[in-house]
Amino acid sequence: MLLSQKSFNFLFTEKHYSVSPMLEVELIGEKLKTNVQTKTENPIWNQILTFQIQIIPNSVKDGLAYRGRVFLELITHIKSHQDSRIKDLSSEVTSVEKHQNRQKYGLCVIFLSCTMMPNFKDLIQFEVSIGHYGNKMDQNYKPLVSTTQYSPVIYDGNIYHYVPWYNTKPVVAVTSYWEDVSFRMNCLNLLHFTRDRLKANLDTLKSMRNPRDPALLPQWEKLLRELAEDCKRPLPCMTDQPKATELDKKRWQLRSVLLQELAQKAKEAKPRDMVATVEGWLYRLNAVLPEPQMSLPDVTIWLICKEQRVAYAQVPAHSILFSRTGALHSGSFCGKTQTLLLQYPEGEGQKNTLPAHLRVCMWLGNVTDSRDLQLLRQGEVVVYAETYENQAKYKDQWGQQGLYRCPNFSDVMGHKALPKEDFKAPHGWHWQGQWTVEPQRRLLLDTDINKSQVLEEVYENQHRDTTGAWVPAAIPNTDMDGQPVEARENVRCPQGWHVRKNWTVELNHAVDDEGWEYGVGIPPSGLPRVWNSVEKTYYTCRRRRWARMRYRNHGKLSHEQETLSFLQLHHPSLAEEEQGWEYGTFGSKFHLNPQPQSRFRRRCWHRRLAPNRHKGIAPIFLLEGSLLFCYIYQARNLMSNQIHSFQEPFIRLVFLNHSQCTQTLRSSAAPTWAQTLIFQHLLLYENPQDTKESPPLVVLELWQRNSQGKESLWGRSMWSPVVWLDVQNRILPPMRWHPLVKELEEEEGEILASCELILETESLREKLPLLSVPWKNGVYTLPKSIQPTLKKMAIEILVWGLRNMKQVRSPQLLVECWEESLQTEPIRDFQTNPNFTESVLFLTLFMPTEEAYALPLMLKVVDNRDFGQQTVVGQASVDSLQPYFCDPWARDYVPPWRPMLSVNKYQELLGYLYEKFWFKSSTAEGQNDPLPCQDGYEHEVDWWSKLFWATGDLQKPLKYTDKDYHTLKVYDCELEAVPDFQGLQDFCQTFRLYQEQPKLDSPVVGEFKGLFRVYPFPENPEAPKPPHQFLVWPQKEDFPQQCLVRVYVVRAINLQPQDTNGLCDPYVILKLGQTKLGNRDKYQPNTLDPIFGMMFELSCTIPLEKDLEIQLYDFDLLSPDDKIGATVIDLENRLLSGFGARCGLSKSYCQSGPFRWRDQMPPSFLLERHAKQKGLPPPLFNPEDDSVFYNGKKFKLQSFEPKPPTTHYLGPKKERLALYLLHTQGLVPEHVETRTLYSDSQPGIDQGKVQMWVDIFPKKLGPPGPPVNIKPRKPKSMTCTGTEGSLAGPLPSQGCSWGAILSTASEHSGCRYELRCVIWKTAQVDLKSDTLSMDNISDIYVKGWLFGLEKDMQKTDVHYRSLTGEGNFNWRFIFTLDYLMAEHVCVLSQKDYIWSLDPTVMKFPARLIIQVWDNDIFSPDDFLGVLELDLSDMPLPARHAKLCSIRMMDADPKWPYFLHHKHFSLFKKKTVTGWWPCQVLDGGKWRLSVGAGEDVYCRGLLCHITWL
Repeated sequence: MLLSQKSFNFLFTEKHYSVSPMLEVELIGEKLKTNVQTKTENPIWNQILTFQIQIIPNSVKDGLAYRGRVFLELITHIKSHQDSRIKDLSSEVTSVEKHQNRQKYGLCVIFLSCTMMPNFKDLIQFEVSIGHYGNKMDQNYKPLVSTTQYSPVIYDGNIYHYVPWYNTKPVVAVTSYWEDVSFRMNCLNLLHFTRDRLKANLDTLKSMRNPRDPALLPQWEKLLRELAEDCKRPLPCMTDQPKATELDKKRWQLRSVLLQELAQKAKEAKPRDMVATVEGWLYRLNAVLPEPQMSLPDVTIWLICKEQRVAYAQVPAHSILFSRTGALHSGSFCGKTQTLLLQYPEGEGQKNTLPAHLRVCMWLGNVTDSRDLQLLRQGEVVVYAETYENQAKYKDQWGQQGLYRCPNFSDVMGHKALPKEDFKAPHGWHWQGQWTVEPQRRLLLDTDINKSQVLEEVYENQHRDTTGAWVPAAIPNTDMDGQPVEARENVRCPQGWHVRKNWTVELNHAVDDEGWEYGVGIPPSGLPRVWNSVEKTYYTCRRRRWARMRYRNHGKLSHEQETLSFLQLHHPSLAEEEQGWEYGTFGSKFHLNPQPQSRFRRRCWHRRLAPNRHKGIAPIFLLEGSLLFCYIYQARNLMSNQIHSFQEPFIRLVFLNHSQCTQTLRSSAAPTWAQTLIFQHLLLYENPQDTKESPPLVVLELWQRNSQGKESLWGRSMWSPVVWLDVQNRILPPMRWHPLVKELEEEEGEILASCELILETESLREKLPLLSVPWKNGVYTLPKSIQPTLKKMAIEILVWGLRNMKQVRSPQLLVECWEESLQTEPIRDFQTNPNFTESVLFLTLFMPTEEAYALPLMLKVVDNRDFGQQTVVGQASVDSLQPYFCDPWARDYVPPWRPMLSVNKYQELLGYLYEKFWFKSSTAEGQNDPLPCQDGYEHEVDWWSKLFWATGDLQKPLKYTDKDYHTLKVYDCELEAVPDFQGLQDFCQTFRLYQEQPKLDSPVVGEFKGLFRVYPFPENPEAPKPPHQFLVWPQKEDFPQQCLVRVYVVRAINLQPQDTNGLCDPYVILKLGQTKLGNRDKYQPNTLDPIFGMMFELSCTIPLEKDLEIQLYDFDLLSPDDKIGATVIDLENRLLSGFGARCGLSKSYCQSGPFRWRDQMPPSFLLERHAKQKGLPPPLFNPEDDSVFYNGKKFKLQSFEPKPPTTHYLGPKKERLALYLLHTQGLVPEHVETRTLYSDSQPGIDQGKVQMWVDIFPKKLGPPGPPVNIKPRKPKSMTCTGTEGSLAGPLPSQGCSWGAILSTASEHSGCRYELRCVIWKTAQVDLKSDTLSMDNISDIYVKGWLFGLEKDMQKTDVHYRSLTGEGNFNWRFIFTLDYLMAEHVCVLSQKDYIWSLDPTVMKFPARLIIQVWDNDIFSPDDFLGVLELDLSDMPLPARHAKLCSIRMMDADPKWPYFLHHKHFSLFKKKTVTGWWPCQVLDGGKWRLSVGAGEDVYCRGLLCHITWL
């Protein structure tokens, strides 16, 4: 890290001192410091601080005060060590900073409005600064016009206050000096323009909740069109920019590539998953937006009160920076109106309150670009000098005597002396006119000016005289604080007000019968500290309160217009020396008229300044009037910890300095107002076109009022209204969902509303009935065109039970929908049976039929505790009931049915016979009897064969003709994620319960099991009622249910590495309730794709033990085992699902063999239960023609089995026919599901997958079938037939003159497979070497090995000086290995290193590789040819060398088919002898290794191969 100059000029409220700075840099917990520079404000270190790091975090924290800038260069190196951590910087680098050319920048800010403020008792002002420039508390920089005039805040008529700027807007201008970084800012602003437009289109898209909204597709097309247009716009090139750094160039390349990709994606995008797709694009765009080289500091706006900084807002400099290149390269708010929400410094201010809602127009740029600057379209900017003339009352005369320390002419606070003669016209300006008195009536405004009623009070004071009698005090009339006021007899009602009842004594406090309160006066004020209601002899003071209520007259002018009339008040009759005076004292309220206690007065003098040359600076225009219509329908997703969701909710609408409230509703989970709020005759002091481009934000606040009448803010939503300048083109804006945001930008619900702002003109006033809104019950309702259609609906709620609730005693469920609510009976024995005693809740209400207006439903779990205390322990929100709509009268509609998990006595008898005879007979026959293969291979077909048939993992699977009867389905996801099975929540769904509004990391406190059905309900009481959707079960005799659970863990895929070698040693742990199964000793070493083949069997009680957790751990010898990941299965959902998920449906009904039926009931029983669950009559079987009548149709077995099956062990025809019908019902088949593993340490990140399945057997249904054997296959142990010649090497002379011999020994235990290959001779081998006689010769030898066992390579001796390509060897190769017959692969188990604890298992094909070489002494040996033989599918050898052909090695010739060469398996033939061709790759094609110029004879290899 290279450090150069840093300026320490402080922007904070303390006094400035010289400092001795030292820079401390902290990175990932490591701190480095520079040397100390003594007593300087501009330290230069020129030092290098070097960090040895691996990761550089991106952590930015906003600061409140500007402290300076650091000029640095950051370099990252990968080094093993560093000699020195601090060393001097080179002169070449330090010279860069000296050549940074600074230019003069101008910052202009127009303050348009400031609203939604708390009640500031004192005058306030705003300060604008950029860096040190504009900070009036920093005396090292010259003062600038960086602050607004002082102003009071006045009441807006509701709860907020605002600054009364009205038609006079304050303007500040700040000049500063910075480096020219326009090339970098242009690129950044262009990216921000693309991002902002994409986000705006996305927000509009997300607000359209109805997928059938006709505006949805046009909005999608608009988004794609604008995104493609923005991404195709090239970024300013950085490669040719001399000031660009290497980082600028790299980021320019990265951003350009991203824009190209987004443009292509926008071109190819389809209208599917629109929101998720665009959010992904926006995420990528946001990732490249941050600019690490932001050398321009943010613009800071401070709210100042009592010379203290109270609140602030920061504006990024690039967002208001002007660019000569064009508007798109300028900041998004350059010269435009924007809204700023001020915030308190951390730890200050009131909770849930805004310091101010500020609207400003800002411009920042080079002063040379401001010649034709025009911020707003019309108006006039006035610049003037200001001073205040102060006088005091001395001996009943007003003059300079008695001012003491206050100067005769000063600033508004009376601190600085500002005589008129000291004012000089600045350079480039001249005086226009003389000094004139300008009454500052804005400072005289009463903060209660907009109130409709005001309480007036006067305290009557008395004291005891020497005789003990009560007489009037020296100051008989005061306010509550003892300050003198007018006597109540002299207090007149102001113009525009009236009094209904005159002064009365207040008796509602701690006073006596006459309203007096007593106390002892304490010097020097003479006022008591404590007042009492009982008179005592030693009390010296008493007082009583007189009060009256003053009411405003409802005249033609609004409150705001009356305020304007007050500000424009003029008194031409007064003499000049008596005009413009304000009476009062510093620090207190000033008044237009003198008061009896007034001892000080002042008036403001102005003198106007004009520029020497006219400059087109932004003017301001007065917009006469506007209408605001806000249509508010409903709020939802409001999760409250109270038992009743929302107590007396209402909406407060705030627009600039105006606010209104909706009607207050009673408690509701989704308060619905359906109300229109109208603001008439709004005065906006802006140009209409400016307002249309940047309208003021509408603020909707959701409030609730508790039983004590206290109001609390829930959240607020802000957005821009639709602006109509011409009412002829007006279209009612559609209502959209807007998020409600609480503090810390947390979304807590949403509100359905829309808003429009209409320019009020003379022609519009005549046509106002066209804009009329319906009036009903004292409020404006919604226009008919946007009113939702209400229809009477019935909501049935299946309340099944609660799960995983911790520390609850007697919970019950509270259901709220709109203003209706229902609740269940408490569960008394929750620990033994967490199901509700009643099953169904029913309610009817009028609700909207449109999906956009769909009502949410709130679920709350209330725990009943001791002494009648009720506490909300969990809640969930169902955002929309649209997915649960149904038509009970539809012909094909089937309501949800509860599955039967018990049997009657008749079924118990059949089950007994079924177990006694069927299982015993099948066991006698042998449940693990192998199925012989049609090719006569001596191995069994097991469950792994079914898996490989389904996945196709084996390249050459076994040729088994009956495999269609024994297939299974392999899902690449969880069974719950298969769309056909509805998440296995067809009977009841699982709703997660939270303590608050759920977020990404919110903890789940429990689950609710239930389901909803919504359908139309007739309004006519005499009309037939639709049938109920859920049956009312008086008792749930089947629950809790005792079950036997079998968990089959097959294998894991792509696990996350846990060890340093990039592998892991996984093992399986199962947890179900308090039961934990698994053994860490049974881990699979050194693999990321372990094959477990394990079956776990355990008993449980559902639903008390319903969550089965499968965990995978990494075995470690010394350290604690690492958790790889886990997955959780809800067993209750599988047990209750109507898709038969408790036990997958096998393809065939086998009574014996390796694929035995494993369910508790035969297919005919299952079909009968399935018919009953669907509300159908039971199936009728006819044994005469092997048919069944089911669901109104007749099915014959012959239609499923055209030919009698030849497969072994199939069951009777009745069961086979029932099984065929079950497979047509969409039930869960026999399967293997692939579940994703997740870890708590890395939430949401895939840690690998596990393939498995679960069988659940309720014990009331009888005993289950035998478990499936899924143990991993092991290679067979073999022994050779004899011991003679068991070593590799030369053989004695043999009588065989042809071929190769393959043989396999009989099977025994204790030995491995042995492959013997005898190399007899070669023929017609290529001749590589040249002799002196110009003859070609070769020194031939042969080497061979098995694929994967290259370390065990063997070779023959050398046949020297072969002139014809013939070589004789009579040499034997012997290879030993483990062979897995079922998969046609060899298995090798060996340790990777000497220190490895466990061997690594590898599988590879059984392939013999033989190569022919030419032996050379001084040069590398020459390759002559190769022969590769797949031992399970090898070509028959030729009887003579001349018959060898390359066609023999083609396993699948395309043409002609009749030339297909026969192949065989060595494992069946055992021994083979003959000639095979050797090949060589020549010019990219394989050819026989034949000498050049010879006749076309096929060169061959005579071998004898034996498999033992």
